[in-house]
Amino acid sequence: MQTLGVYIHIPFCVQKCVYCDFLSAPATRERQQTYLNALKREIKDEAKNYTEYVIETVFFGGGTPSILKAEDIAECIGLLKANYFMSANAEITIEMNPGTASKEKLEGLKRAGVNRLSIGLQSAQNEELKMLGRIHTWEEFVDTYKMARKVGFANINVDLMSALPGQNIKTWEDTLRKVLELEPEHISAYSLIIEEGTVLYDRLEEYPPIPSEEEDRMMYQRTKILLSEKGYERYEISNYAKKGCESRHNTVYWVRKSYVGFGLGASSMVADRRWSNTGEMAVYLDAEIEKKEEFHILTQEECMEEYMFLGLRMIQGVSEKKFFVLYGKQMEEVYGKVISKWIKEGFLQKKEDRVSLTDKGIDVSNVILAEFLL
Repeated sequence: MQTLGVYIHIPFCVQKCVYCDFLSAPATRERQQTYLNALKREIKDEAKNYTEYVIETVFFGGGTPSILKAEDIAECIGLLKANYFMSANAEITIEMNPGTASKEKLEGLKRAGVNRLSIGLQSAQNEELKMLGRIHTWEEFVDTYKMARKVGFANINVDLMSALPGQNIKTWEDTLRKVLELEPEHISAYSLIIEEGTVLYDRLEEYPPIPSEEEDRMMYQRTKILLSEKGYERYEISNYAKKGCESRHNTVYWVRKSYVGFGLGASSMVADRRWSNTGEMAVYLDAEIEKKEEFHILTQEECMEEYMFLGLRMIQGVSEKKFFVLYGKQMEEVYGKVISKWIKEGFLQKKEDRVSLTDKGIDVSNVILAEFLL
């Protein structure tokens, strides 16, 4: 059977963070329940399309999925198990905001089959958390983390964000050191991107200055050094893990395996066919209206592009042999010039049949990856 990743979108949160451009907003319990009914209906109705697939990963994202009751998450997992083939060792992750956690909820999630937590910390500095509009403090995060360990979660990711307004190398290093003391299995460390339409974008002049590009790069370099010293391997541009604890679900995207998204605005890609659900809540909740939109059959060129610019995010890079098996063309034939150019500049390297970014290349990865667009 073919493998499948499942993403379930929960578009609710306690309050919107100033940098957030995701499809999410606060909602009453009644509104949440109405949405969950539509979500469960979609999960059941779509099962007939995936009889030849086995679910290897499930990811509850948002928004703040942990705003829901543990029983809500349990029902969704139960529906997947009842209507689809699911691997006995499937990775089941839920994103969690420390401000929405309790011992009872964590115990309920564990019983439901959740075996990986992704806790959104962003910063260990309370002033930075307040500025970002986060609903928790560093101390509340630590309490949540320790509760999760006590309940039995043995696979925890911590989300961090660098290049915040007013942040400097010293405060960023302090955040990293504090998190490293807790020894999570996985750390995601992304640079803040100021997206149009967010509070931060609209009122940027009211916030402290954003670190310069050079300071941002220095933060990335310090991240790699500090995490490497503690046994974390960088396996993707912004993701670090202890051996064997890489995110299986996120890897589905980077290596272009099939995935299906359930919920408002969720995206899917199965067998080089791509689509997304409507982003209009009223449409999504209406049982009589088609939810899927933006269907697109990817051309071979588009598939090759994605293979390169997603695969090169992985530290191991891309395989020339696999490229030929998938597309019937030599990588050299399609991308020879651009690969040679960046190898000469020291931004790409080639080892055996794999092409990958160098450390120097990772620093300017966006520029390099853009050149793999045909």
